[in-house]
Amino acid sequence: MPESWRALALAPPRAFGAPLGVARTRETPEDFVVEEELGFAPAGDGPHLLVKVRKRNANTEWVARELARAAGCRPGEVGFAGLKDRHALATQWFSVPRSPGAQARLAELRGAQFEVLEWHAHSRKLPRGALLGNRFLIRLRGLAAADEAIAARMEAIARAGVPNYFGPQRFGRDGANLDRIHAGLRALSPRERGFVLSAARSLVFNAVLTERVRDGTWQHIEPGDVANLDGRGSIFAVEEVDETLRARCERLEIHPTGPLWGRGELTSSGRVRELEQRIAGTLESASELVVEAGMEQERRPLRLAVRDLSFQREQADLLVGFALRRGSFATAVIREIADADAVEE
Repeated sequence: MPESWRALALAPPRAFGAPLGVARTRETPEDFVVEEELGFAPAGDGPHLLVKVRKRNANTEWVARELARAAGCRPGEVGFAGLKDRHALATQWFSVPRSPGAQARLAELRGAQFEVLEWHAHSRKLPRGALLGNRFLIRLRGLAAADEAIAARMEAIARAGVPNYFGPQRFGRDGANLDRIHAGLRALSPRERGFVLSAARSLVFNAVLTERVRDGTWQHIEPGDVANLDGRGSIFAVEEVDETLRARCERLEIHPTGPLWGRGELTSSGRVRELEQRIAGTLESASELVVEAGMEQERRPLRLAVRDLSFQREQADLLVGFALRRGSFATAVIREIADADAVEE
């Protein structure tokens, strides 16, 4: 794998300059607290149970298997919206089929690694991606930065957002998924295929975003962009930029997007389209791999709005809290503050 690929994937440029210092995290699971926000209420009736679980140093899929055992169902019948980090204190939702005795058995699930907090009748299995977002509370230990510098950096992040990079976890341990891109589709085993395709697509996106960070346009709408409505899948092409669009962009209501590479025509135009085509051409193995796999062109916001951002000092540590929409990585926020290991699952 070219060293430049590794840099694009694992160490893309920061938007606000050098990190404020080096910090430690993950010394205990309580250093990284994440809570899922579903964005909808349980139905109150139906053939499934929505189950809220708090887990500590536990893998999401392992918890799903334990819930299946308690509910008397197959592991594949357990639903969850997304993976949550193992090395964390995480609260997330699962669904299990509703059956006689299931609620009583679920109520008994309390241990060192996870516990069931509540459950509600619901109309259907919880599908992947069915959540509004996540709330984080992250402890950065030993961050030796002046309070004024921290406050200024937080204000900049709250005002402008951060580049919406795919985090290093998307590329496997030490970027291992990147090494398999050159192998070609036929050489990939069924188990690794999805991981490698995801890494290839994420690499192209991060590379496009890198160019937009370097030229200062990652947080601005320009002619030829495809804009995204914050927190929604809606997109629209931008032919001209007027004051209304500029104001909406400054308020973090809309964001420029970059390509999730695949078959079909780019929906961007002008300079933006040329940049995206050029980058995909320089990453030919990655872009051709996803096309060969039949994946279609999609768009992803280049910018991530960081909601409810808060911070406080606790002696030598900094506690940072914020909320992100689904599909976003907390690493994108933390890396703009400190050089720290904050990798999610």
